[in-house]
Amino acid sequence: MSDATLHATSRDPGDFAVQIADQVESFIVAVTEVAKGDEPDSAVPFLLLEISQLLLAGGRLGAHEDIVPDDRYEPDPGPEPDVDGLRERFAEMLDPVDVYSEVFDPYEPRKAPVPCRISDDLADVITDLRHGMAHYRAGRTTEALWWWQFSYFSNWGSTASACLRALQSLVAHVRLDQPLDELDGLDTDQDLGEESLAEEAGRVMVQEIAGPLGLRTVK
Repeated sequence: MSDATLHATSRDPGDFAVQIADQVESFIVAVTEVAKGDEPDSAVPFLLLEISQLLLAGGRLGAHEDIVPDDRYEPDPGPEPDVDGLRERFAEMLDPVDVYSEVFDPYEPRKAPVPCRISDDLADVITDLRHGMAHYRAGRTTEALWWWQFSYFSNWGSTASACLRALQSLVAHVRLDQPLDELDGLDTDQDLGEESLAEEAGRVMVQEIAGPLGLRTVK
């Protein structure tokens, strides 16, 4: 893509910036709606779909050449919207499967898995995306693309990928009729290795989570 395209102020549907912004905005709107809890039965499959689609936009940003912002210093996009309510609603909605274990860097195999929360992941991703969207809506298109690309590499890309893996694993446990290990009593401020994670795990049968999370009708 040429610099002229990156700096364009048009809203041509075929423009790279417009396509990325549309995918980002679609994700923000969809996930915010899910967080309201109006349709909890479809929450997990819907989140799996939305994060998968968002990561397509992330992949496009990651494959793109480095985007250089117009200004040396980032303009102030204004106050960040509060996401604590969204985080708390997802934590309640996804209980008891909110906590999962993740290895942050697959190229550092000696790193022990750490506990993470899907609810935290979603709130963090939304925060990064909204930050860029504030630039985009203010007409700072290149600044928005720069931020989305930078934060994709530094935070939301890996966070969304880990969250997707957790959701995919959850759906697979249910669809394959496999019992699911729950991290009973485990919290994200604990520094636990693989053995400790295994010791903390309790048993949650498919029947206990399939219906409430919209994965399968419990007989």
